Amino acid sequence: MADSYSELQRLHDTMVNMTKTIESLENNILETLKENTELKVENQLLRDKMDKLNNAHNPVKTQSGLESLRQIYTSGYHICNMYYGSHRDPSSDCMFCLDILDNFGGKKKAH
Repeated sequence: MADSYSELQRLHDTMVNMTKTIESLENNILETLKENTELKVENQLLRDKMDKLNNAHNPVKTQSGLESLRQIYTSGYHICNMYYGSHRDPSSDCMFCLDILDNFGGKKKAH
């Protein structure tokens, strides 16, 4: 019987040690996840700052905006305030949309 009791005691001690190890690993994982989340947020904030700095030095957004409007228009959607977002018959042009594209493009050329 003494062997069975000592075997049970060793098994109990092993389980206690395993439980402590698992708890320690869980805490480490939680700390790592917390740090990872904080770093992701910090990284995004830094990227936003970099984008703002780059945009302040390179104001080329109007050209990319114009390209986006043209792409939307050529894909068959209105960009004018009267019909914005509605489907456009690709076989006919909308004078309101074209006016926006012409004026937006003209303003860019004037600068």
